[in-house]
This record gives sequence, structure tokens and C-alpha cells, in this order.
Amino acid sequence: MLNAKIPAGPMEAKWADYKSHVKLVNPANKRKLEVIIVGTGLAGASAAAALAELGYKVKAFCFQDSARRAHSIAAQGGINAAKNYQNDGDSVFRLFYDTVKGGDYRAREGNVYRLAEVSASIIDQCVAQGVPFAREYGGLLSNRSFGGTQVQRTFYAAGQTGQQLLLGAYSALQRQVALGNVKLYSRHEMLDVVTVDGKARGIIARDLISGKLERHFGHAVLLCTGGYGNVFYLSTNAMGSNVTAAWKAHKRGAYFGNPCFTQIHPTCIPVSGDHQSKLTLMSESLRNDGRIWVPKKKDDNRKAVDIPEEERDYYLERRYPAFGNLVPRDVASRAAKERCDAGYGVGTSKMAVYLDYAEAIVRYGQIEASKKGLDHASEEEIIKWGKAVVAEKYGNLFDMYAKITGENPYEMPMRIYPAVHYTMGGLWVDYELMTTVPGLYALGEANFSDHGANRLGASALMQGLADGYFVIPYTVGNYLADEIHTKPIPLDHPAFVETEKAVQAQLDTLMNIKGEHSVDHFHKALGKIMWDKCGMARNEAGLKEAIVEIQALKAEFWKNVRIPGSQDEFNPELEKAGRVADFIELGELMCMDALQRRESCGGHFREESQEDGGEALRDDANFQFVAAWEYKGPSSFELHKEHLDFEIVKPTQRNYK
Repeated sequence: MLNAKIPAGPMEAKWADYKSHVKLVNPANKRKLEVIIVGTGLAGASAAAALAELGYKVKAFCFQDSARRAHSIAAQGGINAAKNYQNDGDSVFRLFYDTVKGGDYRAREGNVYRLAEVSASIIDQCVAQGVPFAREYGGLLSNRSFGGTQVQRTFYAAGQTGQQLLLGAYSALQRQVALGNVKLYSRHEMLDVVTVDGKARGIIARDLISGKLERHFGHAVLLCTGGYGNVFYLSTNAMGSNVTAAWKAHKRGAYFGNPCFTQIHPTCIPVSGDHQSKLTLMSESLRNDGRIWVPKKKDDNRKAVDIPEEERDYYLERRYPAFGNLVPRDVASRAAKERCDAGYGVGTSKMAVYLDYAEAIVRYGQIEASKKGLDHASEEEIIKWGKAVVAEKYGNLFDMYAKITGENPYEMPMRIYPAVHYTMGGLWVDYELMTTVPGLYALGEANFSDHGANRLGASALMQGLADGYFVIPYTVGNYLADEIHTKPIPLDHPAFVETEKAVQAQLDTLMNIKGEHSVDHFHKALGKIMWDKCGMARNEAGLKEAIVEIQALKAEFWKNVRIPGSQDEFNPELEKAGRVADFIELGELMCMDALQRRESCGGHFREESQEDGGEALRDDANFQFVAAWEYKGPSSFELHKEHLDFEIVKPTQRNYK
């Protein structure tokens, strides 16, 4: 049985009670304990800084040349926190409720309440680090709206919130590096977990510059390696984002939770051709002021500005009047797909909808005119002032869109379409963020724990920093308190030797295939299967076909992949090959997970399970559980179920109308 270790007692007292009774490690003993942290994005950098500040000896690994390049920088729109600065009715409970509901009742209540509870502390921590959050005229921190909520709780720094938060965490990390409390290994990729007597005791890492394999011991190992959206090839993730660390842990005994729960973000620049290697996200914050629409007439080829107001279908406002353009991401994405599939799409591909700022520009311009006391300002002046306000709030996003598309979004509506963005699935963890392997933890997007079947916007940054700064310092101590007598295990221990041999054997095998097709050839093929049959909509027949096709692709990969160069040098193609090999195996499990979950919930939409109006139809009687998969061998996985009990937020059919 899976034990989530949720503390007993009232929901609002669980975390406080846990912290009051948790085992502690005294300062002298902390200096004897070594912790390995893999990944230096928001979760990893904050965890490394927090644990090193406490006195633990920390080794941090990142495959980039600098921790500042972590994909956390791409989170543009903001970070949620229940501070109720707007006095609009927000509270810890409201954030908790919105997150559970937004995840379509497939998240664990205890974890989500804790996340909402510590959210306010994150903002205080980041302000103290100098993160330049936007402020109102009087100096108070500003908030804006995000999808799935009816309050303003999202703190932001223009359209580069993730980057600014990462710089704050990076500064805290580098301070500990300078003090000698953290040893940072850049250009190192973790290729396996080392277990001794069933506990995680280290990793095998590859120096990506020299190609040399290294052994590293740790009393505990924390995986903070992000999500696996690149299994679809085209996604908003950075090119290097991968599942390898989590997948290697999975094959060493860590269960994988809800792998099929993938978030399709509704606000991305549409695909422009087969040449693309990634997609670009236009922040959800743009839905805060922008209006989404399509022409009411099919195949309307007029320019957007030439289509009169009465001939536009603001379909989100029409279908979901209570939330309008701020419905959750899964709802907005499916609605855009439905309109495009029905023939109302725009652009050359007809697989796009409009995101229009014309009304917001006028509204902001009128506010500026009022502030200036100009009751009779001209339309030209109003638009000029309105554009300046929009530029201040979202300017870097508008600039990015203009550079990519060659169009001016201040003059013409943006064209957007859904794309793979975030993965709610990940390694199964308990309340302490520990996987099913003792001593092995997963933080941030690498775990499954807080978002259920759909993540609300601006909650990724919140979870990463909550896990790193405010959760793991307590929970890892509870484990390490019993490890103070464990001496560092020698690196010539048989477990290290054998694990390194296995890693070396796979590298040798990959280099010796000398096939005909590039790594990208196989990655693209996998991505097409996944998008077509396990993407925005899934059905039984398609998923069964996908599993067979992925198994065939896997066999072909190991017979016919071509990797130039050698392994004892900097070789990005070899790096990619290992990652794509893991993506292929993960893709198979994702399809298996989607096949067994015969319901629609959040980002998982089974075509066989929908209401008459096309809305997702959950099956709480049969699927109110976390699917935790155990690796049993090639193409063999065993399903374990963690039943979800809802004490406070009783599951109902989601309604944003």
C-alpha cells in the first residue's frame, strides 16, 4: 500500500503540527551529512541554498553551463500567493480550493493546503532577495488575474517573473557556493541513481565536457529536474529539458505518478512548419487583459482588424460567462481546438485563434486620460497612452511576438494556439516529498503532487519555491536525523561500481549502433505519435495504436540511430540520444496510463468520456486515485493506486460558466 504520510488532524493544522513534531538534526551533525541536488532551477536552487544555509554539505548538479539557464526563467506571467492585497476575498482556503478544483479533483488535499499556506512566505522571501516585483503607485506590490480564479493573487515582474525569481534563488545559491557550503557541478548530467541496501546513496554523473563518468555519494538525493513535456518533441520547454534523471530513478524503484497528465497551454505561438524544434509560449498573463475570439464565419480570410465587432465570436466569454477568458488552461485549450476543428481557425494554417488587445489599449488609455484630467483627449492620444501602459505591463512579451512573427501585436491581434507546456505527472512522492525509494526526493515539476490533472497558471513557480525553501528543509531533516551515524560510503563500493558499469554499457551500445537516422529523426517520430494519439484528445483505439507504434520505434531506435563523434568529448548528440531513449520508454507508459484512465479530467481528455456539450466528464467512482506505476522491465509496468480522500473540497463537476 502507498502511504502518503499525511499528518492527522484538521487540514489547517497539519503542516504546523508536522513541523512541531518532526525529527531535527543539530548543527554539528548537519555538517557531517551530504545532500546531492540534481537540477538548479527554482526548486533545486532554493533547496540547495536553504539546506546549505542550515549547515548541510550540498553538491548541486546542472547540465547547463550556469544555473541561471534553468528553464524556470521561461515562466513569464507570475507567481500566486494568498496575501489578499486586493481585498477581493482571497485567502489560504480560497487558493487551496481553486487549486484542487482547477486540478479537477485529482490532487492530494494535504499537499495542496500546505502549498497555499506557505505561498505568502515565498513573496516575503523573494522581496527580501531583491526580486523586482511590479508595484502600484503607492509602493504596494501589484497583483493581476490568472486563469481558474476570480481574485487577483498573481505577483509579477513584467513578463519575466521566472527569470527574476531564478536570479533571486541563484544569488542565494551562489552565496552558499562562495561560503564553501555548496559545491556546484555545472555541465554534469545525472545518468543513474546509486542505491545501497534499498536507500538512495548517490548518483553517477557524466561530465559533459570531457565525457568522463563520475561517482558521487550523498546521504540523500533530491531530484529537481523539471518536467517531461519534450516527449512531444514540440513543446514550450527548453531544448535541453528532459526526463532522464526521473526516469533513471523510476527504473531504480521510484514509482511514476499520473504520467498521462500533460498540460496543453492555450496561449502559444502556432506551429509554422516542419522546421521548428520548439514552440514559444505567450504568457497566460496576456489573457488577463486580452480577449480571445474567432470569426463567426468559417474560413474568413479577412484581416482581423477588418472584421467588425458583430462578426466576431468571443467564444470563451460566450461559453463561460463567469470566468470568460480566464478559464483554466485545459478548458481554454480544448475550446480553441474545438473552434479550429469546426473550421473557424485563422491564419494560413487555420489552426490558430486571435488574442486581441485593442479594447485593453483603449481602456488603459482612457484611465491615463482621466489621471491627466483630460476629458476630451483624442482617440489617437488615448491609444498612444494605452499602448504605453500595455508596454509597461507586457512589453517584453509583445516584443518577443513581433520578433518571431514579424507582426506588430499593438496593431494586430496575436495569433495563438495550444501547445504542450507543463507536466502534472512526475515521480510519486509522499507528504515529505520522498519517492518510494528511501532517501530519494523529488521537488517541483519533477514530482506529481500538487496540481492534479491540470495546473493553474502561476502555480509552477509557487510550487518550486515552496518545495525548496519551505518544505524540504523540514522533511529531509526528518529522514537524515536517522542517518547521522552513516559514514560516507566509499566510491569503490560495489553498488557504485556496478551502477557505473551499467551506465557505461548503455553509452557504449549507443555509440556502436552506427545507424542511418539522426536522434532528431526518432524524436520527431515519437512526438508525432504522442501529439496525434496522446495529446489534446485521446481515445482507446488511438492509444492502443500508439503503444504498438512506440514499441516499434524503440526497436528501430536501438538498431538504427546514428551518433557522430565519440563519448570521451563534448558530444550533444550523445546527450540527446540518451534522453530520447528515455522519452520513448516514457511515451509508452504515458499511453498505458491514459488507456487505463477511462475518464476525462483536467488535461486528460478521453473522447469516450464527455458531456453533451463537449465538457470533460470525470468518473469519481472508479478513478479517484493517483496512478503510481512501478517499473518491472522493458514494456512492463505495474499499477498501484493511491485513493484520494477529499475531506473539505468535495468533488463536483467543474463549472466555469
